[in-house]
Amino acid sequence: MSAVTGLVLAGGLGRRMGGVDKGLLELDGRPMVTHVIDRLAPQVDALLINANQNVERYGGFGHPVVGDRIGGFAGPLAGLHAGLSVAQTPLLVSVPCDSPFLPRDLVARLRTALEAAAAQIAVAKTGDQPQPVFSLVRRDLIDDLTAYLSGGGRKIDAWYARLAVIEVSFDDQAAAFANINTREELSGFQGAAKK
Repeated sequence: MSAVTGLVLAGGLGRRMGGVDKGLLELDGRPMVTHVIDRLAPQVDALLINANQNVERYGGFGHPVVGDRIGGFAGPLAGLHAGLSVAQTPLLVSVPCDSPFLPRDLVARLRTALEAAAAQIAVAKTGDQPQPVFSLVRRDLIDDLTAYLSGGGRKIDAWYARLAVIEVSFDDQAAAFANINTREELSGFQGAAKK
């Protein structure tokens, strides 16, 4: 089995949260990103955090912090690009900082599917909905992604649609992909992380 680096995407502006850094908002008394790290870290060989603001605070969680190399808060693909640029493993899995309930078997299931299909990317899917920020990517795609971003591309699904992709159903854990975008949603999930 190929080694995997985990990448927590915390590089956005949190526009729907009023410009607040979502990963640092507290859920059940702890920054949301710590819930994500707790679930992802046991599944990977190394872990990185992609952040473009509050870098010192993110650095305090015990993992290297990498900023976007593409300017202008270019979205999750820029974060993925940053992670692939420094990862030392053949595979990298990305997850967002605002999904504190992510599956504890995410990496195992994505890697099994990726290797069985000899695919370049494995993407989680619930129902008919791909979850493109929950993806396992081969590190050797860095040059392709660099070219796509340099050409102005920003949409994650448009990038991976050109590649050998396998979608992996997580219908048995659809609720694990809940992400918290607003303060109302954050309030609604208080207490859920302790279950």
